[in-house]
Amino acid sequence: MKRWIEQRWYSTEPPPLALRPLGALYGSIADHLAAAKKREAVRLPVPVVVVGNISVGGTGKTPLTLWLIEQARALGFTPGVISRGYGGRAAHYPLRVTSTTDPAECGDEPALIARRAGVPLAVAPDRIAAARLLIEQDGVDLLIADDGLQHYRLARDLELCVIDGVRGLGNGARLPAGPLREPTSRLATVDAVIVNGALQASLPAHGRPQLTMNLLVERALPLVGGEPRSLSSFAGQRVRAIAGIGHPQRFFKSLEAAGLVVIPQAFPDHHHYTAGDLSCDAGLPLLMTEKDAVKCAAFARDGLWWVPADAQLPEADAVHVRKLLSALKSHPIL
Repeated sequence: MKRWIEQRWYSTEPPPLALRPLGALYGSIADHLAAAKKREAVRLPVPVVVVGNISVGGTGKTPLTLWLIEQARALGFTPGVISRGYGGRAAHYPLRVTSTTDPAECGDEPALIARRAGVPLAVAPDRIAAARLLIEQDGVDLLIADDGLQHYRLARDLELCVIDGVRGLGNGARLPAGPLREPTSRLATVDAVIVNGALQASLPAHGRPQLTMNLLVERALPLVGGEPRSLSSFAGQRVRAIAGIGHPQRFFKSLEAAGLVVIPQAFPDHHHYTAGDLSCDAGLPLLMTEKDAVKCAAFARDGLWWVPADAQLPEADAVHVRKLLSALKSHPIL
């Protein structure tokens, strides 16, 4: 049923008739709650950058967050990252996340960011509590809210909305009739729309700067021991590939584009892996995303590889984002 619904969301067919009333109801309730939260929004003493999307599923927010951390540091900021920590269950919140935090506690994406970037990071259902922890204990002067576009209790100074170039906004309907958390008109209120990959789906006119981001997938790193390999060194070879992300086909297609012969297996987003999930067929190498790798360390053995995805923006687009970040240095904090 889930697969059928997602196929309908991203097809050229209109939203399923039976789900349209539910979509209208969801939209009405969500918009009412958002308006109430905006009226109570909390302004923090440092600028807040929100990275998010208006659709469900993976669009490339985490690679963009990692790229923003690098840009912010280069501009002289001491950035911190806050997140809901979806998929994690901690004994207490806010939870400070380090490179050694168990993803089962903090969620896979925060664990990935902490390990890759070594940035001050905290998760909590109440993102404001997480933010205050980093401000008070780490002295951060810029906060990046990963997947926080709909968290309206937190006032923000810069909003970046990421859209998958292949799937776009689907049929343009609200959940569950379509994939949208917010209406397409929301694009007109963000500071920039960032399209991940070549745009193959039409987007509504929104009047905001539309930038491009590509994900570079060039290396494979062993889950245990050994040296990294270029992805091209697997070209022509049969490999098994797994992905428990919002849009697993993007990962599989990136491997195929590098010349690999892929035997794919998609798992649900935020999947909790077991050793059995990583069994290999006839000794074939098994490749996984970085998000999967942070949860599979306990099962590490020879033949398991993880493939990082690095965000890259055309220079003109990168300059535009850096200007937006630089402007926050003189942004009045109320």
